[in-house]
Amino acid sequence: MIQNDTICATATAQGVGALGIIRVSGQEAISISNEIFKGKDLTEVASHTVNYGFIVDSKLKTQNSETVIDEVMISVFKAPKTFTAEDLVEISCHGSPYIQQQIVELLIKNGARLALPGEFTQRAFLNGRIDLSQAEAVADLIAAENKASHEIALNQMRGGISSELQVLREQLINFTALIELELDFSEEDVEFANRQELKELVSSIKTKVTGLLTTFEYGNAIKNGVPVAIIGKPNAGKSTLLNSLLNEERAIVSDIPGTTRDTIEETLVIDGITFRFIDTAGIRETVDTIEAIGVGKAKEKVNSAKIVIHLYEEDLDILKELKPILEDKIVFNLLSKIDKNDWANDRYEMSLLKNYPNYHHFGISVKSGFNLDLLKQKLVQSIKSGIDENAVIITNMRHKEALQNAFESLENIASGMRIGLTGDLLAFHLRETLKHIGSITGQIDVDKDILGTIFGKFCIGK
Repeated sequence: MIQNDTICATATAQGVGALGIIRVSGQEAISISNEIFKGKDLTEVASHTVNYGFIVDSKLKTQNSETVIDEVMISVFKAPKTFTAEDLVEISCHGSPYIQQQIVELLIKNGARLALPGEFTQRAFLNGRIDLSQAEAVADLIAAENKASHEIALNQMRGGISSELQVLREQLINFTALIELELDFSEEDVEFANRQELKELVSSIKTKVTGLLTTFEYGNAIKNGVPVAIIGKPNAGKSTLLNSLLNEERAIVSDIPGTTRDTIEETLVIDGITFRFIDTAGIRETVDTIEAIGVGKAKEKVNSAKIVIHLYEEDLDILKELKPILEDKIVFNLLSKIDKNDWANDRYEMSLLKNYPNYHHFGISVKSGFNLDLLKQKLVQSIKSGIDENAVIITNMRHKEALQNAFESLENIASGMRIGLTGDLLAFHLRETLKHIGSITGQIDVDKDILGTIFGKFCIGK
């Protein structure tokens, strides 16, 4: 990446709006912007000021006057106290796509170039303004669709995971330095690194890494939405439940069994968490070819779901049939249409507790709304269970893989000390651990392909 040039791009979303913002960053950001600005001399104004004037094209003259493109406000930010740690200019203009395009073209004519996707944030990382995990959090913050994902991304952007990992790195670096110092005095047979202290440190860091890894499932669910499959026999009330949760007539409801033949998916945010509810075809034996396809799709959705809501009226045949693939799911086994059933005397009550002790069992009546709020409450609780919402939450697959690799290296250190591994091999595993932890924040030499993958997902202008 060439960083001695100046880049520009529209930072606001495409389309017509009241306002648009064009960003310019680099050594010549202020002087290039000044070339097309009629107002105060931008090279003389103080940093972090907003300046009123006009964008003009001095090369296109009409009756000896410049062609005015737009009336604007220009914010000037001087390095290093800017987002990119470079001189940065933001031009606030009217939101016409034509106006924005004209301004960008003028900037390019005067020496800037169009920024690549994510290049502003990439420069912030390369210039030491933020670390790699914070840069990734910028993209997560932009994509946040609910309160929970917003809070997690904001915490990470403020350095939540970075501060956690920095402490671990510093402790490991100290021991790595001591062990490598031992190698320089191998002939004297001295030991600078206390092996018992190293053993305790490795155990402590393993616990910390394990704790971070356990948050990934929750973090990933928050980030991408929690898939919830609603299953049951035909006419068990699945579509009615979906409609009630969404508070709209999304699925067709009919007394005719087998009305739903395909899956219907809709999202709903409950207490800051996005749930992706999937209404499925009634599961039963059928000779109808189309319905059979729908039943097959229903079982596929159960496989990919994190939560399964099973509605029943009379028997638990479906639970028995699907029990093997429900073992790693959160299952809500709900007696449907409780207004028509006697829950207290339900003959399945004892067998539920005996054969399905890990499931949530209660009755529900969508028609009257009985226990509908309880279902929503327990859905949220089942996702948040065991998670400290104030703790650092892992949402990024790259971070998870790096932590898993770090854990394996820590295991190698622990087992190596048990068998009396030599200092040079211990130092190797310590360096491997540092490499994996450092790869999360970019505190190592990061491969250009990795940077391209990360920042290529950003929008242009960010």
